[in-house]
Amino acid sequence: MTSGKKIIGLIILIAVLIIAGIAYYRYFFVFGEGVKAGELNYVVKKGYMFKTYEGKLIQSGIKSRQTGTLQNNEFEFSIGSKEIAEKMMANSGKFYELHYKEYKNTLPWRGFTVYVVDSVISVKDLPQ
Repeated sequence: MTSGKKIIGLIILIAVLIIAGIAYYRYFFVFGEGVKAGELNYVVKKGYMFKTYEGKLIQSGIKSRQTGTLQNNEFEFSIGSKEIAEKMMANSGKFYELHYKEYKNTLPWRGFTVYVVDSVISVKDLPQ
């Protein structure tokens, strides 16, 4: 092998490693994780090719983005497994504490949002 072919091979290898690192960071690196709590508004299964479970949690309290306006805190998320989604659908309208992971970008088979719920910490009835 000539030195020119070795250099080209090394450059290609470095380029592939850089592209793989960027792809991992953008789509698979867990940027953050945490817990959100609130009333479950809905859980739906939707998608064109990849059917994913999506949901919305209404958090307690109100948040004002602009002076003089009021707005609900809503947490829109994707759900990581069918079992979690079915449990949530069976208990819609209750108070949930959800553990989630935040990614930098979405993938079609993972859901429509960067937030992916991976477990339900607790489910409680809403106070009357």
